[in-house]
Amino acid sequence: MTGDDRFAVPHAAVAADVATALAEDIGDGDVTAALLPDAADTAYLLCKEDAVVCGRPWFDACHRRLDPDVAIDWRVAEGDRVVAGTVLATLRGRARALVSAERTSLNFMQTLSATATATARHVEAVAGTGTRILDTRKTLPGLRQAQKYAVRVGGGHNHRMGLYDAVMLKENHIRAAGGIAGAIARARAASPDLPLIVEVETLDELRDALAAGCTRVLIDDFDAAARREAVRIARAAPFDGRIPLEVSGGVDLDGLRAIAQDGVDCISIGGLTKHVRAIDLSLKLGPAPG
Repeated sequence: MTGDDRFAVPHAAVAADVATALAEDIGDGDVTAALLPDAADTAYLLCKEDAVVCGRPWFDACHRRLDPDVAIDWRVAEGDRVVAGTVLATLRGRARALVSAERTSLNFMQTLSATATATARHVEAVAGTGTRILDTRKTLPGLRQAQKYAVRVGGGHNHRMGLYDAVMLKENHIRAAGGIAGAIARARAASPDLPLIVEVETLDELRDALAAGCTRVLIDDFDAAARREAVRIARAAPFDGRIPLEVSGGVDLDGLRAIAQDGVDCISIGGLTKHVRAIDLSLKLGPAPG
């Protein structure tokens, strides 16, 4: 993935996400903001803990949807690492609009920064091993493109976006087809242009998948000894490392480097997007401190 691809913004998703979120929060009018004078004011965005910044496009879109003339001056770039107490941005616009957009814009920033920050920690844990960190489809409903964008900002890579852009054969598909070779043949015939990922549960299934040919093999819940043997098999003749191995299941940050050092190509981690602990941010009216 190139640097440009990493920060490629899903503009249609941003617009749709923001429209839905603002409608959910504001409904037919912000009755509390209506108590404020509709005058020009300033605000600043404060990060209260160490984090990887992510979500600027969603934050900007929230405020510009309510006040097209709002001025937003970012002091940090998307993907920057910041320390607690950093002022991320200053804003100048209509007071009512600033307040009405506050919670929704923060919800996006704190959630996406959380995903980017968690991803960056996992990427750091495998640095130098050549192993890539992947996300999964275990995303917050309605925020898949946003969270997968945040994974990229954090230095990770995207697995399939959904059920439409890659074929992934699991136990039920293999059983229905009578075996891995049959399942792969069906998948190739039905979707010849899509990536094909095959999940295996034993070393014999691994050999079958490698022999039949696919884009990637997912070794699910293998113990350390079986995982190392899987790497040996995949890299030895006649397979010669042509098909990458992905690990999934039972992965935590503490054990991540050991798995990577076994020689697997990818590790997919659902926790990057489903175990989200929001980054502590606040938006305050008035001039920024300092």
